[in-house]
Amino acid sequence: MTQQKINCNEAKKMDIVTYLESLSIKPQKVNGNDYWYLSPLRDEKTPSFKINRKLNVWYDHGIGKGGKLVDLGILLHHCTVQEFLEKLNTPTQSFSFHQPVALLQKSGQAAEKKIKLIAANPLTDPILCHYLETRNIPAEIARNYCRQITYLNGQKQFYAVGFKNNSGGFELRSPDFKSAVSPKDFTFLNTQKWEAVAVFEGFIDFLSLIATGKQLIPELTNFLVLNSLSFFEKARPVMEQHERIYLLLDNDAAGENCTKRALRLSYKYNDLSDRYQQGKDINEWLMKEKKTEQHLVHRSGRRL
Repeated sequence: MTQQKINCNEAKKMDIVTYLESLSIKPQKVNGNDYWYLSPLRDEKTPSFKINRKLNVWYDHGIGKGGKLVDLGILLHHCTVQEFLEKLNTPTQSFSFHQPVALLQKSGQAAEKKIKLIAANPLTDPILCHYLETRNIPAEIARNYCRQITYLNGQKQFYAVGFKNNSGGFELRSPDFKSAVSPKDFTFLNTQKWEAVAVFEGFIDFLSLIATGKQLIPELTNFLVLNSLSFFEKARPVMEQHERIYLLLDNDAAGENCTKRALRLSYKYNDLSDRYQQGKDINEWLMKEKKTEQHLVHRSGRRL
């Protein structure tokens, strides 16, 4: 008998505590229905990741994000909703997923500290290029801003798309991996000395904007990628040397709170998040736009 596949609504009802147990992630303390964990999404020493088991919801106080199992799964595995459902529906994995790389590396210190940079070369690896294409980012665009990073993680060698920051470190992305080569910092791209700057949380969103032909911003700008909202304060002097600052942060609690705070700081800050409100970030919006375009082209072709 063919096993019925788990859909998104069913996945959201699955017990999050049980799922984390399948990844060998156990609570640090339990207080009634509240289960407190060291966050599986980042490195920390004091538990600030909570699951309310009665409501079956999670919330990470350190990043201001939360939700159901699906919301957690796409952050843990750095994948889309559909890819996470495919993982859930893989019989050999079910509730015994391979742990996210960041969790496997975690042993009291951040994953980045275990990663050793070997080389930074032009982006040519077909798997990495395909990964970018699946996110609707043409490889030829990525090559202008990214490098192909060869790194050691433990005793094994891997490849990832690398985006260099101002301190010489790299943000790393691959189909099943998200980390960084230290030191971490923001990235400022100042090639034309424009009077305005567009600001992003991550480089995938920056590349997504370039892929759209910069249609989300009202003028030519410099670019600043925070690489983490934690670098907002450090990046302020660079942002505020411009006359106009366009914020294109994530449509989630953390991104919205950062944007609201910035708008109170100076008249220079402008919120552009309503221009991609159909997605949680620019890349998700771009992927939905492309999917709609393909659907319309397909329907038009059928009429012919």
